[in-house]
Amino acid sequence: MEEIKINTEFIKLDSFLKWCGAASLGSEAKIYILEGLVKVNGEIATQRGKKLRAGDLVEFQDTTYKII
Repeated sequence: MEEIKINTEFIKLDSFLKWCGAASLGSEAKIYILEGLVKVNGEIATQRGKKLRAGDLVEFQDTTYKII
């Protein structure tokens, strides 16, 4: 599990995928999300703008990211 620190109250899911390095472009992140390849707290997330906060878990490509 990788811990990723954010500097704001929340971060949107597509921005988070770029922030942690899982996606290099916003359009790439959008495709991953719309194809159902990303889970937030164990559930498939299809909303690019889903707000993530400290304590949330994001799963993508066999890696789990914990937001701190």
